[in-house]
Amino acid sequence: MFLNYIKDFSVKKILKNSLHNVKSSSLSTSIQTVGLLIDASYFSKKEALIKELIANGISANNIKVIVYKDKFKKSDARTHTAFGAKHLNWKGEITDPQVNDFVNEKFDLLISYYDVEKAILMVVTHNSKAQFKVGFSSIDKRLNHLMINTNTENFKVFTHELFRYLKILNKL
Repeated sequence: MFLNYIKDFSVKKILKNSLHNVKSSSLSTSIQTVGLLIDASYFSKKEALIKELIANGISANNIKVIVYKDKFKKSDARTHTAFGAKHLNWKGEITDPQVNDFVNEKFDLLISYYDVEKAILMVVTHNSKAQFKVGFSSIDKRLNHLMINTNTENFKVFTHELFRYLKILNKL
């Protein structure tokens, strides 16, 4: 437990140092593909969130979901790729090939659906090849291009605000 705390602190320090070199990118085309990074430790309504995205015009085939969990149970049915803190080494590198595939995929939009700073989630968001990143305002401001001020329980408010701003920015 204590070693996990030290590892988390060390990785966050490495990540914060690398955030000084962030280059902003702009999305000039409309959003077709969406990557959804969810912290299932605090949010359990992932299917309802996906339905909200589909209701707002995103095709179900173009949404790729990856889920973070603090603890895995053998009885859990996995409908989406899941990963945990054990998939992050002390250097801040992800060791799971499925997570690396998600990070290297070029999404038009990455939705970082977590409002508590955890090292591995921040690393996935930072290293993602997505053109436009959206997250919560409680997370480090340098990780995302657009931050929405709400909490994870209010997924309908989040999606409403997200699509409102995407329309304003001519991303849809």
